[in-house]
Amino acid sequence: MLDKLKLVVKKEFLYYFIIFVVLALIMHSDLLSNPSSRLENMQEKENYFHPFLYSFIVYTVILILRTIINFTSKIFEKKSK
Repeated sequence: MLDKLKLVVKKEFLYYFIIFVVLALIMHSDLLSNPSSRLENMQEKENYFHPFLYSFIVYTVILILRTIINFTSKIFEKKSK
């Protein structure tokens, strides 16, 4: 049981990290060309928290959609049996 929980947590963390990286690259395209200047700007403005907040919001929306899809698929699966 505990191993299954660890696997689920690792998988969900991977989803969150992927969302975090994709959103960072979409919102700040200069991360690929000049990451040091982007990090310097971030340190000057002291806005460390917003990427995690945006990623959490997108992750939560995707999680809700996944849960709804999973729930509806189980309903149709039970009806077909």
